[in-house]
Amino acid sequence: MKNQKSYTVNEAIKILEHFCAYQERCHKEVEQKLYDLKMIPEAKEKIILHLLQHNFLNEERFAKAFVSGKFSIKKWGRIKIINQLKFKNISEYNIKTALQEIDEDDYIETLGKIAKKKLNLLKEPNTFKKKNKLVTFLLSKGYETELVYKTVNTLI
Repeated sequence: MKNQKSYTVNEAIKILEHFCAYQERCHKEVEQKLYDLKMIPEAKEKIILHLLQHNFLNEERFAKAFVSGKFSIKKWGRIKIINQLKFKNISEYNIKTALQEIDEDDYIETLGKIAKKKLNLLKEPNTFKKKNKLVTFLLSKGYETELVYKTVNTLI
């Protein structure tokens, strides 16, 4: 086993400040990083408190950035976004607040665009199977069942 470098609280604070400044982070990611640095519980608390007080760590801001990125870049639906945020232990309140950042018209328009794009790629001659493949794809992207069927039925 290789020697693990040990860090002082101040060194760890600098590392975590950089870690949080580089990209929005949630508490779970910060705790994992502290675990990787082999910090003791008392030091972890002190570091997390420092990050919160100096606004390096902000769960609401993280949730909003996460929602914005996953929707606009990856074209994820609300269900997939919610599940990922829950996995990261984000509070219901912050999830709800962050999801309000998604414009409803943009959401429907994006669903329509990715549905059309996927439909053009499907080489299935059987209409029923084609519809089924499209529905499965859109559900896997995290879009709500009702919206998916409505969109697919207007396209096919």
